[in-house]
Amino acid sequence: MAFMEKPPAGKVLLDDTVPLIAVIEASQSLQSHTEYIIRVQRGVSTESSWQVLRRYSDFDMLNNNLQISGLSLPLPPKKLIGNMDREFIAERQKGLQNYLNFITTHHILSGCELVKKFLDTNSYSANYTEIALQQVSMFFRSDPKWEVVEPLKEMGWRIRKRHFLIKSKNQPKERQVLSWADLGPDKFLSDKDLQSAMKLLPTLSHPYIYPVTFASASESSALVIRMFNEKGTLRDHICKAKPKDPFLKKYCSPKKIQGLDLQQIRTFGRQILEVLKFLQDKGIPYGHLHSSNVLLDGDSCKLLDLENSLLGLPSYYRAYFTHFRKISTTESIDVYSFGHLLYEMTYGRPPDAVPVDHFPPAPSTSITSVLQSILSTEACRTGMPTVTQLLQTPLFSDVLLLSSEKPQFKISTKLKEALKTANDCLEKRLLEEQKMIHQHKRLTRAQSHHGSEEEKKKRKILARKKSRQSAENDEDLSAKYNNSNNSGSGASSPLTSPSSPTADYAPF
Repeated sequence: MAFMEKPPAGKVLLDDTVPLIAVIEASQSLQSHTEYIIRVQRGVSTESSWQVLRRYSDFDMLNNNLQISGLSLPLPPKKLIGNMDREFIAERQKGLQNYLNFITTHHILSGCELVKKFLDTNSYSANYTEIALQQVSMFFRSDPKWEVVEPLKEMGWRIRKRHFLIKSKNQPKERQVLSWADLGPDKFLSDKDLQSAMKLLPTLSHPYIYPVTFASASESSALVIRMFNEKGTLRDHICKAKPKDPFLKKYCSPKKIQGLDLQQIRTFGRQILEVLKFLQDKGIPYGHLHSSNVLLDGDSCKLLDLENSLLGLPSYYRAYFTHFRKISTTESIDVYSFGHLLYEMTYGRPPDAVPVDHFPPAPSTSITSVLQSILSTEACRTGMPTVTQLLQTPLFSDVLLLSSEKPQFKISTKLKEALKTANDCLEKRLLEEQKMIHQHKRLTRAQSHHGSEEEKKKRKILARKKSRQSAENDEDLSAKYNNSNNSGSGASSPLTSPSSPTADYAPF
């Protein structure tokens, strides 16, 4: 596709953060190998499901490609002799199901292109590196002062986003990063408003926002150019990673991790909250805060990828907060994401699961208090604090910001209204998805309860009780019926004495 080419008619913009659920339903043995029939479902909707056939060799190839992650992956071992035995196939199927469960529930692996293609080839058949190169080449032809130095392969986590190290022919020693992205499912701005918003990004000046050199959007994609930062992101710093390395290699299983000291946590935290407050006041939705979107610049940190919300790209933590109905606004998403970031700055790693109710020792109890107000079960159930409330906590309220640069950004009232309308649509889609997940959970709990052993026992006892009551009722009715017959025949039958055996059948 050319840079200015329109998206195909009826194009479905998939949300790549929606998890895929994979269950091996059966296996079939052919002449020389076994195929496993996998039922794949996108999210909680049973209407969005399909079958794929995979051999063990397909699993093995996927596993080899995922070795870059450094994780210990639970793929069952190979077996050359006796691999067609029924018992072995049944045992291997269990092992492969365990493998699928691992890769589809791991936050990074589940969203990577390798896993998505393995389970949903039809939706992920496109070569996005090739598409990005084609569109970037079109852009360079219209503005020939740029040239590609090298592609930064899989540097980010998004499947439909690619990065290239580029240079300007006027300043060949300076390295910049060009980021290309396909438009996402939350793109609710009109094409005209999107182009206007993208053109404004280079004019935005803030001490804690990384500046944009150039930004442009078409009807199908967009590209943004920034200076290349050799120090990398906050996550690179925490994981001791090289900025240019692939995302899976850097962050799945880092060899060395180190949290920040208390002063850095307080300073960076305050700076990030100031940016979030600034964007909120300007009516610019964000929703994309995570440690890989924070660049380090001396004693400051600077936010990246403000364009993501304009382009309709889903949030990194979307698969988490769709389960919490109180996280339903862009501000609550930012606060929730800040909780993840604060946890990572403190402990050098993301939380294993959320909600979190027990926190390891932290450099200050004020850190734990803020984390509890965001990531605890109670917080996720009742709602997030606001950005303003976080700025007023003891952890951040007395932090001195030394930057003399004043934030500058002018946005027209018309565009501000368009951004608000687009953000309302984004929040509406989120609410609909959260409602669907909530209903699915209720149904699953009901089915689980109905199928539990305790419930089965209760139903058996109740059935026996009903059966006894029914039998007793039948006996009572039979007795009444017989007595009624005896009473009705008194005019034609001789009277009996009280001592007669037939007295047992006299009416009451």
